[in-house]
Amino acid sequence: MKLGRLFVKRPINIIITVNLLLFSLLYLFHGVADYSVPLAGGLLTLIMVICYYIILKLSMGDQYIFLIISLLSSIGIAMLYRLNPEYGFRQITWYGLGMVFYFLSYGIFLWIKGWDRYLYLYIIAGIGLFLFTFFFGTTIKGATNWIRIGQSTLQPAEAIKILYIFFIAAYFKYPEKLKKPYVFLGIIYIHILFLVLQRDMGMAMLFFGVFISIFYAYNTEVRLFLINILASIMIGFLSYFAMGHIQVRIETWLNPWRDIAGKGYQITQSLFAIASGGFFGTGLGLGRPDYIPEVHTDFIFSAICEEFGIFGGIAVILLYFILVYRCFKITLNIKETFKKIVALGITLTYAYQTFIIIGGVIKLIPLTGITLPFISYGGSSLVSAFIAFGIMQALSRISIDGEGLDVIE
Repeated sequence: MKLGRLFVKRPINIIITVNLLLFSLLYLFHGVADYSVPLAGGLLTLIMVICYYIILKLSMGDQYIFLIISLLSSIGIAMLYRLNPEYGFRQITWYGLGMVFYFLSYGIFLWIKGWDRYLYLYIIAGIGLFLFTFFFGTTIKGATNWIRIGQSTLQPAEAIKILYIFFIAAYFKYPEKLKKPYVFLGIIYIHILFLVLQRDMGMAMLFFGVFISIFYAYNTEVRLFLINILASIMIGFLSYFAMGHIQVRIETWLNPWRDIAGKGYQITQSLFAIASGGFFGTGLGLGRPDYIPEVHTDFIFSAICEEFGIFGGIAVILLYFILVYRCFKITLNIKETFKKIVALGITLTYAYQTFIIIGGVIKLIPLTGITLPFISYGGSSLVSAFIAFGIMQALSRISIDGEGLDVIE
């Protein structure tokens, strides 16, 4: 009975148990002589425990935001460590750095007042980053959306995501600043146009989805909403006929079996991996996810389904559902327009991002090259996600003093 109460009062114990199980299996898989695995697992768990108690000690709001994203990160790091120990250790480093930015974004968001007054700054900074990437960017996997710094690469679009949300929120707080809604729509489509020119269609879909959802919630002109929907359909048709890589993705989505050794190889291997896992999976380290190209980034969900089974994949999806649910709860408890839209924008961004990538790897929708939040390998995406949820953590603190949230002290 006391043990049960301990787990309820301190849900961090669940994460400790999951980490213990995952890294014990990895230890057996790599061989008992490899002590780097328990060291990596111990380091990750220590970071999580310290950060959790800081959140509790400082009463930083809804503790479950941190717990869910940490559990997702644990699953991702364990799978990355199984695929390539170097990727796993790098991801632990990125997780630690991400937590630093998590607390920094929390503190800075609460410390600086009047975020809604910097509408033009968000526009200039976002478009400036796009221009910098356009002229000085590096093309990786067909998309020119990376900046190379030495041996490392950064994806500016991850930072632009946050600026974009702040821009939309500031506009709906003070729509008179841009005089007419058509100016606002023009700036929105400039963002999307840059992403299309960079051939980053996944991010373009994400930006449009966030915009149209918030526009539907806060715009009173039905005609403008319908015009945007029709415009998006037309842009989709034009993109299909104007861009060869979009044609390839649509055709591969419709019938990947026609060229199973070529264009359809990646998606078919993903489907084979998910099917071979069955309900319970092959076991951590006992599958063959290495058959899937880019399995550590775009297709890591397929690897999880193969080795943890369909039930494991469903568990990951349910974690995202709970995270989105908590974030919607925070959003509904905020009264101030700008902060409410920022919370809604962050929630929609990561909800849609999760849907787009999981939908792509299971062939529900055409595949686009974006990461699975907190699980896929990548420093830029992981750190930017921690910054976004650090802001969400701050919003949970100020949302009617946590009323309606199950915050456990």
